[in-house]
Amino acid sequence: MKTTDAGYINKNNQKNLGYRGISETHYNQRFFEMECIDCGYTYMANGCDVWLRKCPKCGEREPEIHTVIKEKLKEIEQRENVKIIHCVESGSRAWGFASPDSDYDVRFIYIRPREFYLRLDKTRDVIEWQLDDTLDINGWDISKALSLLYKSNPTLFEWNASPIIYKTTTHWKKISDIINSYFVEKSGLYHYLSTAKSNYREYLKGETVRLKKYFYVLRPLLACKWILAEGTPPPMLFKDLMDKYLDAEIKPDVETLLKLKIEKPEICEGNRFDCVNDYIERTIDEIEAVIASLPSTHEKNWDELNKLFLSLID
Repeated sequence: MKTTDAGYINKNNQKNLGYRGISETHYNQRFFEMECIDCGYTYMANGCDVWLRKCPKCGEREPEIHTVIKEKLKEIEQRENVKIIHCVESGSRAWGFASPDSDYDVRFIYIRPREFYLRLDKTRDVIEWQLDDTLDINGWDISKALSLLYKSNPTLFEWNASPIIYKTTTHWKKISDIINSYFVEKSGLYHYLSTAKSNYREYLKGETVRLKKYFYVLRPLLACKWILAEGTPPPMLFKDLMDKYLDAEIKPDVETLLKLKIEKPEICEGNRFDCVNDYIERTIDEIEAVIASLPSTHEKNWDELNKLFLSLID
């Protein structure tokens, strides 16, 4: 999608509503109406500026919901006696295709006081704080996070790469500096392929489908393509994956779906896109054929993570 296309959303959450006439301020430029997704304010912008504009009304101000989330993190720290070392958005908002009524999937890593890790009667290693129509907040203890990192759990790589960060610390930087060295291609491929196959099987086989589910199939398939080509954890943003690895012949249909996903409610249904379904089935078969031949060896030992764990809880 071009920056001058209606429906384009830039990195600052500003949406292009479409062409509105010739610019009166810049020679040989056109005016486009812009809308701030965060506050709803509309204004005009020159075509050359669409990609970087911020909202004139709230562009320098943190969205209200972000303030609410940060207050929730403080509340969790106080009530649970923990230190949150990293907190991000992990769902459709971080993937770049949130619907108007999408909730906020807030995920965090926390550390308890050192004495906790020396006790026999430990509590759970997760905190499930809130789940409603607006906020879905939960987190993992550092011991759980590092144990799953050793197993190359794909979720941790996503949290590390999220473009929406509510809080981070020097503690997390120690993890972030080494995290990609624990990435195992085969583990990542199996995770994303399984996600794509289950969503396709359950939601996209009928004549009428939930359109949002296309992205819960396409994004993991494109993530697989990224892993096979780059050998690294895939980026979070769907657009980054689409621009690099989506076949050109289905891009127009996917861009149509993306526009519907962003503009319509989460429950929006519509007719199946047969060409996209064909692409999905073909890509699943191709990836399955490649995965079987890949090595699954994991040469890491626990020493590095044990030392890191002790340094973090000290």
